Amino acid sequence: MCSERPLVSVIVPCRDEERYIARCLDSILANDYPSARLEVLVVDGRSEDGTRDILARYAARHDTIRVLDNPRRITPTAMNIGIRAAQGEVIMRLDAHAVFPPTYIAQLVSALLVTGADGVGGAIVTLPADGTPTARAIALALSHPLGVGNSYFRIGAAAPRWVDHVPFGCYRREVFERIGLFDEELVRSQDGEFSFRLRKHGGRILLLPSAVAQYYARNSLPQLRRMFYQYGYFKALTAKKLGRIMTGRQLAPALFILSLGTAGLAGMWLPAARVLFASMAGLYAAIVLAGAGRTALREGIRCGVVLAAAFPLMHFSYGLGYLRAVFAHWLRVGKPTPDAAATALSR
Repeated sequence: MCSERPLVSVIVPCRDEERYIARCLDSILANDYPSARLEVLVVDGRSEDGTRDILARYAARHDTIRVLDNPRRITPTAMNIGIRAAQGEVIMRLDAHAVFPPTYIAQLVSALLVTGADGVGGAIVTLPADGTPTARAIALALSHPLGVGNSYFRIGAAAPRWVDHVPFGCYRREVFERIGLFDEELVRSQDGEFSFRLRKHGGRILLLPSAVAQYYARNSLPQLRRMFYQYGYFKALTAKKLGRIMTGRQLAPALFILSLGTAGLAGMWLPAARVLFASMAGLYAAIVLAGAGRTALREGIRCGVVLAAAFPLMHFSYGLGYLRAVFAHWLRVGKPTPDAAATALSR
């Protein structure tokens, strides 16, 4: 019976998403979870495109949907506004840049209740924003171990498993009462920090790979560069706030840049350092070209060429963002990023 299902509050942070928000909302409304036990709170960051008009039409037609205002315009603030307004026993965060299969909500809620997990999320299939080779290459880079490491929700898992983080997940309401809301200083990485805090307090997070959302990637290399620079910057800021590194893989790009830069600088005086620099750079180039080459055989040469550029763009942008935050927030060298609300996001 519908009354036996917990009331679920779906929170959708949103800002300038006129290309995607209708698809997202249509997929949520098409879910097989009982509509009487579902509310959808779209928290809009004062969109400047046609998003608000689209939201007004959906809210007028569907009692399930409410639109809330987010004056700070950033995701953690949107989540906190939504959580405070939510009436559900289960809080679920879904992304305006994604679409969700009909069983997604029911699968996650069922797993939350059956397993005793504190949070449950699904996997992501990354789709290109359009049909261009650049967009296809970016989507592939965001699903490739060379691009995102061993992030199971991106590269896939054979069975449900306990993990350190999931996207687009659902949580018991008492979790927020127990550990607090999202950190509004973190424009990026706020969900990762929340997951770490949850696990620190004894919570468990389950990845359910059979629940698969489709996420639309960025469609240009400048957007990809900005996004990964921000990922790196706010991962380092998160580590500073937590007093520890969340996962070792977050250090890899910054350490590689430091090693390469140190070897290159020392190579001005030491022949051995020049050899080390050439070896490191050559090995990295070989790995990138091998990954891009295999893709080119399947997807075409143009896609492979863009992928060969996308991998180092992601690694170096992330690493430089991380290092800038380390210098600004840990070592107090240079200026930190401006107020979070003024940070230019990648879309």
